[in-house]
Amino acid sequence: MLDPISFDPKNKKSIYIQIAEIYISKIEQGILPQDTLLPSVRELKKQYNVSKDTVERAYSELKKRGYINSALGKGYFVCSINRSDKLKILCILNNFSLFKQRIYYSFKNALGSKADVEFQVYNYNPFTLKGILENNLWQFNYIVVTPIFESGSDLATCKSILKLIPESKLVILDKFIPDIPCHKAVVQDFYTDITGALINAESLLSKYQYRAVILPRNSNQLTEMIEDGLMKFGKETNQKIKSIHNVLNIKPTKGTTYIVLSDEDLVILLLKLKGTDLKIGVDIGIISYNESELKDLLDITVISTDFKKMGETAADLILNNKNELIKNPFRIIKRGSL
Repeated sequence: MLDPISFDPKNKKSIYIQIAEIYISKIEQGILPQDTLLPSVRELKKQYNVSKDTVERAYSELKKRGYINSALGKGYFVCSINRSDKLKILCILNNFSLFKQRIYYSFKNALGSKADVEFQVYNYNPFTLKGILENNLWQFNYIVVTPIFESGSDLATCKSILKLIPESKLVILDKFIPDIPCHKAVVQDFYTDITGALINAESLLSKYQYRAVILPRNSNQLTEMIEDGLMKFGKETNQKIKSIHNVLNIKPTKGTTYIVLSDEDLVILLLKLKGTDLKIGVDIGIISYNESELKDLLDITVISTDFKKMGETAADLILNNKNELIKNPFRIIKRGSL
């Protein structure tokens, strides 16, 4: 029989879920082996001082997850668990852009044959993420999340959703969120990284009189943090940085460095410049956010984290069971557009 459960009054999970999670942990650890007979509903109700409905829902959850079964006249017992040497990992991404694909594929490749990796996308919506977690949480050894939500998302709600993931299973990538219990994380330091990268390029930036950041028309928490980092750079270097919220409305201006956050807006800016006499790298400067092969080909300066490295580092944390918060490398790649 299990020791009495101490329910945490601050835990927002339902009590039946808490009971189910404790049994899952004991079964996965081998403390409750196959064919172990579990307490009856009446016994568990008395032992934990909960309602009959709560116990029945806990057992129903365990049956749904495949951990227990029942037989008429015998009660509930632990099933045969199909144990595999391979880890089961769910990677939940805020989107599946080129850059998130790089994280995912480098992570998957670094794990190799030691893990089966699945992915889902929640498109910045915290409640979509919640639904994914509720349907998948206990099927995986690790849950890898890039926690970047849509603008205006309630921070307390986002944190409560992330806290659904047991801290021993949670791996956070890209963006660090304070107060989330997590042993493994590989993240960017947006404010410090952006400021450092642009200061590194100050000799090139000094060719241009003005600074402007072109923001995506559909912003999210990530673009907001990048904008804040740029404004911090402007304040620290006594430079005014103009925010442009719609690239379609601008007329490229001589003597301006444009910092472009989305690839779509970069394309529009380059098309606008085709109809002018302005020369990139001479009359105007361009800095794009996040590296790609196309930007290398087009000779566009970029500021970017190393997405491949992020995925590889996350895999290393898991494979070697390291509990660390690691800052991912960030750099500026200077090219002819500045």
